[in-house]
Amino acid sequence: MKKLLVLPLLLAGILPGFGQCDKHLTLALSKTQYLDGSGAVQRTVDENSTVEISLSDVVITPGGKTDHRMNGKIQSNTCSWSVPYKEGKSVYKARFEDPAGNQQNTTLTIEGKDGNVTFLLEIAERPDQKIRVNVDTFEEKK
Repeated sequence: MKKLLVLPLLLAGILPGFGQCDKHLTLALSKTQYLDGSGAVQRTVDENSTVEISLSDVVITPGGKTDHRMNGKIQSNTCSWSVPYKEGKSVYKARFEDPAGNQQNTTLTIEGKDGNVTFLLEIAERPDQKIRVNVDTFEEKK
C-alpha cells in the first residue's frame, strides 16, 4: 500500500519540471553579449531578438531582422526544471544550415537560476566564440 502512495507523490514532484519541456517556446531577448572561448565578454549589443523552439526546430531571429533568421534542426535535448521557466536547465543540440549548405553544430543552453533565465549559444566549429543573452520573456507559443 505504501508503494502505491509513493508513486503519485513522486510523479507530482517530477511532472512540473517536465511540463515545459515538450512545449513550443518563444524567448524574447534584448541584450546580446559576445564572448570569447573562455567566457569573457568581448562586446555587448542592444538588440531585440527572438528564439523559437519547437520539438524539432529552432529559429533565431537576431535583432528582429527576418533576413538574418537562422533555422536549425534539433538533434537531441535534455530538460530538467524544478520550477518551470525559473529554476532549471534545458540543453539542445541542433544543426544549422545556411543557404550555401554550410552546416554548424550548436549547443543551445537555457538556464534558470534565482529566477533569471539566460540563453547561451555555442558553435562547435567556432569554439572561440559564444553568444549569451538574458531572457526577457519565456513563453509557451500556442
